[in-house]
Amino acid sequence: MYLILVDDYDRLEGGGIYMTDNELQLLVEELSLKHFQLPFIHKAYFNSRLRTTGGRYLLNSHNIEFNKKSYDLFGFEELRGIILHELCHYHLHIRGRGYKHRDADFRALLKKVGAPRFCSTIVENRKLANSKVYIYECVECRHKYPRKRRMNINKYRCGKCHGHLIEKVQND
Repeated sequence: MYLILVDDYDRLEGGGIYMTDNELQLLVEELSLKHFQLPFIHKAYFNSRLRTTGGRYLLNSHNIEFNKKSYDLFGFEELRGIILHELCHYHLHIRGRGYKHRDADFRALLKKVGAPRFCSTIVENRKLANSKVYIYECVECRHKYPRKRRMNINKYRCGKCHGHLIEKVQND
């Protein structure tokens, strides 16, 4: 079995260095043996669809998915913590013990192996597709109605005085 050498850790520690699924698989297997003294015999891979979580243990297949962005943004140590966290779920579930976040067995194993309870938050730097704000104003009482969705002003009236509405131009 191939183990990742210390030189490889140095290469991976900076983050931003491309890591393949095979390298991730070997790293997970090695950390499992080192920290749990138990083999990891299923698959570990990156899932690009994960958005808000660092990793996910799949109960049915026993595979573990990881968020590539966690490694890219926060580096090797963050990924290592996420791997240990997911391995806690994995080994407890395989042994039929409490693997959920609220279980005492899970929390005790996290503390024993030094795994974090939570991963760093991934903030996406993209605007929402519908971030435009529409402002409607009553002609009579001048009450303003900010809306995220555009509306037909011929169908609606002011809720206060029943006056007609006009659409105001919103500058971004």
